[in-house]
Amino acid sequence: MDIGQKKVKLETNMGDMIIELSEEAAPVTVKNFLRYVEEGFYDGTIFHRVIPDFMIQGGGFTAEIARKETHAPIVNEAGNGLKNDRGTIAMARTNNPDSATAQFFVNHINNDSLNYVENLDPGYAVFGKVIEGMETADKIAAVKTATRTGMGDVPVEPVVIKSAKVISGK
Repeated sequence: MDIGQKKVKLETNMGDMIIELSEEAAPVTVKNFLRYVEEGFYDGTIFHRVIPDFMIQGGGFTAEIARKETHAPIVNEAGNGLKNDRGTIAMARTNNPDSATAQFFVNHINNDSLNYVENLDPGYAVFGKVIEGMETADKIAAVKTATRTGMGDVPVEPVVIKSAKVISGK
């Protein structure tokens, strides 16, 4: 029996990624992410914002660029000691630190500017890391992008999350 950290498999049309979640460091964020996974919320959503040498963001829009209805926002856990390093997964949010809902991003490089800095910068909450399939993230980061429906950096050919499933550590 696997009693380790929970893992989620993101199956995309460009390959799979396995994400190990950091429940101890980011309990609220992990619980929130798992709720969306278990509800099937991410199935059929896209990576809608792709910036090479920065990050790939997904989990909020359909292939038609329609925003999905989310649950209430969660508290920002960016001060948990985890850094926005290459391969980590963090919550996307607005300028309000406590506004994250379903959208997340995978850091394509070490993004020190996104880290929490006490009393200066609320940062972006890292809640896990890609432990298998970083080559998929690299492939996604390399796709051609354009502006669609007023949003920049949208892949020309949709990068679809076919499914998101908890695969171990239950």
